[in-house]
Amino acid sequence: PVLADHPLVRGPRFRKLKIGAGHRLDVKASGVFVLGIGHGNKLLTDLYNCHLTKVYTVGGLFGKATDDFSDTGNLVEKTTFDHITREKLERILAVIQGTNHKALLMYSNIDMKTQEAYELAVKGLIRPMGKSPPIITAVRCLQFALPEFQLEIHCLHETQQYLRKMVHEIGLELKSSAVCTQVRRIRDGVFTVDDALPRTQWNLQSIQEAIRNCQLRVETELEKTL
Repeated sequence: PVLADHPLVRGPRFRKLKIGAGHRLDVKASGVFVLGIGHGNKLLTDLYNCHLTKVYTVGGLFGKATDDFSDTGNLVEKTTFDHITREKLERILAVIQGTNHKALLMYSNIDMKTQEAYELAVKGLIRPMGKSPPIITAVRCLQFALPEFQLEIHCLHETQQYLRKMVHEIGLELKSSAVCTQVRRIRDGVFTVDDALPRTQWNLQSIQEAIRNCQLRVETELEKTL
């Protein structure tokens, strides 16, 4: 018989520890992935109801298109990209941000002429507090070296596939094509990459310390928003 699972070999085991997942990451994405442990599951739900912004770094490559918008998909077409400049790319990004800003105000259901709207804007709290389509709250170009580029995208209610499609559409707007080479979440609400535990630190002590370090930020955000 295999004795590896015998209580006298492995010691006591947690049997009633509930672990819940926050905003999911698909298999082709990386970065911050928040988990709730025990009472943290309720806090996860409360944070979800705050509709906090998430931040990604997204890599792109001009010159080709694939069936799933990623660089590992099946090639659909190849295009030229020599005519693309950083200025042209940033003009497209400004249009995307402006269009999404209008959507943000529309789904926030706030009368922009009121004192309440002013106070929420000062605190950075203008955001949809219900369901809405994906909304880009800010986007900027971090790196540009043809055919590659990298964007920083602040967004709400997105999926990683939505961000890949956005890279594809930027390529089309620039009369070329583009695929997404990387989607990395660097912030999820109050949690950043600095808070994240690499696989080598998935142990009880590190997890307890991570919970303690984030506790005050979580409480402050919930108090401010809810």
